[in-house]
Amino acid sequence: MGREPAGIFERGDPIPEAGARVAVSVVTSPYVAIESSLAARGCADVVPFYDLAESLRGRHPLANGWFANPLTADDQREIEGVHAGWDDDVSRAHHLQFTVWRRLREEWTFERAPVSTERYFIPEVVDSLRERETFLDGGAYHGDVSLTFAAKVARLRVIAVEPDTANRAVLAERLRGLAGAEVLDCALAAKDDAAAFSEGYGFASKLSAFGQVKVGIRSIDSLDVAPTFIKLHLEGGELDALRGARQTLRAHRPIVTATVYHNADGLSRTAGWLMRELDNYRFLFRNHCWCAAGAVVYAIPRERRQ
Repeated sequence: MGREPAGIFERGDPIPEAGARVAVSVVTSPYVAIESSLAARGCADVVPFYDLAESLRGRHPLANGWFANPLTADDQREIEGVHAGWDDDVSRAHHLQFTVWRRLREEWTFERAPVSTERYFIPEVVDSLRERETFLDGGAYHGDVSLTFAAKVARLRVIAVEPDTANRAVLAERLRGLAGAEVLDCALAAKDDAAAFSEGYGFASKLSAFGQVKVGIRSIDSLDVAPTFIKLHLEGGELDALRGARQTLRAHRPIVTATVYHNADGLSRTAGWLMRELDNYRFLFRNHCWCAAGAVVYAIPRERRQ
């Protein structure tokens, strides 16, 4: 952004300068306690890093610090419907935690529903895995999730989708030793076309109106694959990709995991769409980071319990 930080420090380190304005990059600890301790140490202005990034949104694609607008009556009804559709009380607690941070910037915690550290492979998912799986990794980045999955399943076919050129080069190299792995050069969306893409931002690269390159976009249905597990981490494009996967979801009934923290679709629209479209599934919600980052919706076919 052209602004040089005065300094970078960890919790407990000396503050670089008196009256420092501090952006807190936090994923593994509650934010509010850190904010309070920094204020007590003389910091003049303390904000979550993602909120600072949000104030400069037009100059970069990172979109984790959004605020939810005041809820309409329709918004409230849809959120309440989704809240009732979760399969367990941990999901309801995590969904509340997510919603109040996005709408009010209040940090609610629940003793019986701690933030999970096992993104994509929560116990309910691991217990549902079979010996043979076909994994569609949407937004594969450098392949970490695919490689983690490969360590859990005896016979795994990976179809990794990554439109960013630099990311895809690393991905292809890392998956080279994984038998049958396929890397696709496209972005996932509701239909086949081409679209602007913000490239070169690492994990934050995404389809974006101010993107500097054009990439091919494909619907999951048009890929003509038969996934048993779909993971979507598309920096806000998850719901659009799901809309392009109706036939695949109905024909193959995969486990679905989708990140929901990049835009307001995560409050209820993404989960609500899945709940309406998928019959006889369990639906779970988990926060995997603080500041309402890392939230994931899980949809698991009930027959997987057998």
